[in-house]
Amino acid sequence: MAMNVGGGGEGQALSEINMTPLIDVMLVLLIIFIITIPVMTHAVKIDNPQPPPPNFVPPPPPEVINLGIDFDGTLLWNGTPVDRKTLQGYIISEAEKSPQPEVHITVDKFAKYEKVAQTLADLQSHGLKKIGFVNNDLF
Repeated sequence: MAMNVGGGGEGQALSEINMTPLIDVMLVLLIIFIITIPVMTHAVKIDNPQPPPPNFVPPPPPEVINLGIDFDGTLLWNGTPVDRKTLQGYIISEAEKSPQPEVHITVDKFAKYEKVAQTLADLQSHGLKKIGFVNNDLF
């Protein structure tokens, strides 16, 4: 007794797709989704901050000091040229203020790294915490 499996002869490809592996994969994926979806739908408790009272006044923004370093090493404190000793005196007086001012450093792209590093060391060693570089998109 012979069975016809759909092939026309020897060496011809079987033209029907075997559905068993596809069904097995789909059942495995269905089981994975059934197991993982309830875990993912649990709510996460979030502690939202309370709104400020109606008479709340936000603190004023901190003072901003613009410190520039030119290509020749000239230091500019809010646009005024200063030497390093004078700069250190300004830094000490500003570090004692509460709240401390922000120092925005603008460096010329031809300035020497040594001068920038010395200035940063002076700012940090005398206690200023809010230091940032500005206008660096030119580089």
